[in-house]
Formats: sequence, C-alpha cells, structure tokens
Amino acid sequence: MASSLLKTSSVSVRTKLLHQTGVSLYNTSHGFHEEEVKKKLQEFPGGSVDLHKEDNGIGILTLNNPSKMNAFSGVMMLQLLEKVIELENWTEGKGLIVRGANNTFSSGSDLKAVKALGTPEEGMALSMFMQNTLTRFMRLPLISVALVQGRALGGGAEVTTACDFRLMTPESEIRFVHKEMGIIPSWGGATRLVQIIGSRQALKVLSGALKLDSEKALNIGMIEEVLQSSDEIKSLEEAQGWLKQFINGPPEVIRALKKSVCSGKELCLEEALQNERDLLGTVWGGTANLEAIARKGKFNK
Repeated sequence: MASSLLKTSSVSVRTKLLHQTGVSLYNTSHGFHEEEVKKKLQEFPGGSVDLHKEDNGIGILTLNNPSKMNAFSGVMMLQLLEKVIELENWTEGKGLIVRGANNTFSSGSDLKAVKALGTPEEGMALSMFMQNTLTRFMRLPLISVALVQGRALGGGAEVTTACDFRLMTPESEIRFVHKEMGIIPSWGGATRLVQIIGSRQALKVLSGALKLDSEKALNIGMIEEVLQSSDEIKSLEEAQGWLKQFINGPPEVIRALKKSVCSGKELCLEEALQNERDLLGTVWGGTANLEAIARKGKFNK
C-alpha cells in the first residue's frame, strides 16, 4: 500500500531532486560545462581527499595536503566530488566526520589554482562546480560533523558549513577571510552560514572577517561543542563518541531521518510534509519497526 501511495504523490521538481541521488544544482542550461571544469582542475595536482569507511557506519573524510595547510588543489576538488559520489552509494553508512590531516582543517583554495583561474567566468565556473559538490554533500543521508582542528580558513570555513554539525578543539579557529582576498564566499558558504547563525551574525562574521575561536564560535551558535583535547587522535576519538549518540540505530532509519530534515530545510511546508510522509513509507512496517514493536510488546505484558 505504501508503494502505491508513493506513486500517486504529487511532488514538485524540487522535491524530486531531493529524492534523487547525484543531481546537481547547475548544468549546461546555466552555462556550466562540468567536463571542461574538470579538465582545467586536473592541471593543478597536489594532496588528496581520503575516505575511510568503518564497520560501525561512520566514515572519516580527510583533507590531506599538509604542506599547504590542507588547501584544496584542483585535483582535491575533483576527488571531493568522487568521494561524495561514493558516499551517496554507501547504503550502510550513518555518519561522517570531516577533518584535516596533521591537526589542521583547511586553509581553503590553493592559490596556484586561484591565480590561474583569473577571469570572472572561470571563477563562476569553479563556484558552480564546488556548489554542486557541497550541496550534494549536504544532502547526503548521513549525519555529518566537521572536526575543526587548527585552522579552517576561507574555503575551509565554507566546507564546515556544509556539515550538519561542527566541533572545535580548544585552540582551533574558523575564519571567513574572503573579504581580505577581495572576493566573497563562493562555495555556498555565505548562504549556509545565514542558515546556521542567522543573517545579522553572518554579516558580522563575513564583513569583519572575524576570527572565531572555539569560545566565540560556541557563543554565536556556529558549533555544538568545544572538545577537551587538541591532540589529533584524541580529538578524533572524542568526535566519534559525540557522533555515535546520534547514529545509534538502523541505517535505514537514520538515513530517512536525515532526508526528512533536509526536506524540511529546503522545501516549502506542504512539500516537506509530503516528503516526510513518503519517507515514512520506506520504514513503516520494515524490519526495524517490527522488531521495535515486538520488544515493546514484551515489556507491556
């Protein structure tokens, strides 16, 4: 019955996009030619984006370019998209931690690539590529946490906003330095920052290029918690422990919950309610639901 109800649902194009995997914001109708951008980004090697998927359903995504404070090279931008696609297809996954190698998060874009992409058209093409990637990342059916160790600057700060939550170590900082580079955030960071801390605080943070240490970030609602340790390994263990409290349960239920919250954030009320109903149809009467009812029945006897 649930499947027949799903088929008769009247949903908008935007709702359908949320249901589908691998759908991007921009395409050729927007003047965006992905293959051309990919070819250009290949010209700027260096570093890597590494993904480790654990048996407990937590993935660890590491930005790894320590000689440049984990700045994104062109190849790393391509690899980030590849890892997002891999995560879209990880049906056993429930949570994700994003971190940087060598106890620092990311200093943003590699200046070598920035200098080479010097025209407004090239800048906008890169913006569309990264907005596509990070929007797909944001819509992953995984509960994501940015573990900010050291500095998250510029594009690195923008990446933290694509995560559902942010945790910081005591000596770390987040700073949107774009104004000092004569630009504005272009990977979707300004838009997402407004959703996280509100328009007034976002304007202060962006126009002041404010340095958000862990205490300030916590006070304005940018992060959830300041971790106890600044040690690279210990803080990762803390972050894993923090995340586990929210992913304790069957993958299909955790993933449906994340999708439901995404639709509530991105869709109008009517469409979000319809999407919530449709997602319920994927878990109602499922194995986890039936097992939970059976357990409750035992206690009620």
